[in-house]
Amino acid sequence: MDTPATPTPRRIAHLDMDAFFASVELLRYPELRGQPVVVGGGRNAIPETLADGTRRFRKLRDYAGRGVVTTSTYEARKFGVFSAMGMMKAAQLAPDTILLPTDFESYRHYSRLFKTAVAAFTSQIENRGIDEIYIDVTDMPGDSASIGRRMKDAVHEATGLTCSICIAPNKLLAKIGSELDKPDGLTILTMDDLPTRIWPLAARKVNGIGPKASERLAALGIETVGDIAAADLGFLQMHFGGTYAAWLARIAQGQDDRPVVVSSQPKSMSRETTFERDLHPKNDRAKLSEAFTGLCKKVADDLQRKGYVGRTVGIKLRFDDFRTLTRDLTIPVSTDDPVEIRRAATECVKRITLDRRLRLLGVRVSALSVRGEDGGFIEPIQVELPFD
Repeated sequence: MDTPATPTPRRIAHLDMDAFFASVELLRYPELRGQPVVVGGGRNAIPETLADGTRRFRKLRDYAGRGVVTTSTYEARKFGVFSAMGMMKAAQLAPDTILLPTDFESYRHYSRLFKTAVAAFTSQIENRGIDEIYIDVTDMPGDSASIGRRMKDAVHEATGLTCSICIAPNKLLAKIGSELDKPDGLTILTMDDLPTRIWPLAARKVNGIGPKASERLAALGIETVGDIAAADLGFLQMHFGGTYAAWLARIAQGQDDRPVVVSSQPKSMSRETTFERDLHPKNDRAKLSEAFTGLCKKVADDLQRKGYVGRTVGIKLRFDDFRTLTRDLTIPVSTDDPVEIRRAATECVKRITLDRRLRLLGVRVSALSVRGEDGGFIEPIQVELPFD
C-alpha cells in the first residue's frame, strides 16, 4: 500500500510597504529624506516653489484645522507622531515637522506598480489594501529567504520604494512578522520562533485585539501574547466568552488556518470628506453642494474604472456634536452614472433633518454587480449594506 504523501508545509508571506504614502512623497521631494515628515495636510500644505527653484515647505506648527495624520516618516514617528493622530496634537509633539498634502492618485499608481511586480512571481495574492498583500508562496521554488529577497528587489525596481516581508506558516504570523524588522525588513518565522519573537510582544500587536480588548486584558494582568498563552482557558472564557476566548488561545499558539483569498469582490465603494470647519446647511449650502457633487463623481469614477455598477446609494452625515446618521436608497436599475448617484443620494439627504452644522459628508454605492462585456450585468455579488 502506498504511503500518503506528506502535505507541503504552508508558507505565507505578508508584504507591507514601508511608510507608504510618505515614501511616495519622498520620491517627489527627495530633499526631505531623513527629515520628519507628515502627510495629511490640505491644499494649504502644497510646497511653494521659490524664484531660485528651491521649495519652501509648510510645517506642522503652521497647521490650523481638525484633520488627522494620514502617515508619517519613521523620523516623525520618533516624536510620537503616527497615522490617525489629530493634526493639532501632532503639531504639539513635533511642531517643526514638514507637512505635505495627500495625493491619493499617486499612491494608487504606486500600489498598482508594486502589486504588478509581485504578480510576476505568482497569482496567489490576496489584496488587503493599498499598501499590503498576502502571498501564498508554498509551491514556489527556493527557500523562503531567497523568495523574499527576490520579491523585495522586484518591488524596489518597479517603484523605487522599500517594503517589509515576513514569510511564516500562516497569515497571522506573517502579518505580525512583517512589522518586526521594519523598515526594509525580511523576516522568516517558524512555529519554533513563538517563544522568542511572538510571545514577548504586546497583546495589541495581534490583528484582532483592539484597544478595548487590550485594556481588558491588561486589567487582568495579561500584557503580552505570552501572557495569553499562559492564561487558563476557563479564566479567559469567564471574562471574554467562549468564542473570543477560544480565538485568543489559538492565536497565542500561532494557529491560523485561513487561506489566502485570491479572488475577492468589493462589497461597496465610497468616498467621504471631513470639512476643515463645520459647515452650516443653509449658510454654506454652495460649498456643501460642491463637495456633495464631487463625492458622487469620485464614487462614479471608481465604479467605472473597476467595472462595477451599484443599485443601492447611501449617504453618511456627521454633525458637529459627532452624531452620525446614514440613509440609503435602492434604485430600480444598477448604475455608475454620477448624475444618477447624486439624484439618489439627494433623496437620502431629504430624509434627514439638517438642524446642526456638518462635520463630515460621505457617499456610498453598494449592492454591486460586475458590468458585462456587452454592457449588461451579471447577478449581484453583494446584498445592500448600510454605512459602517
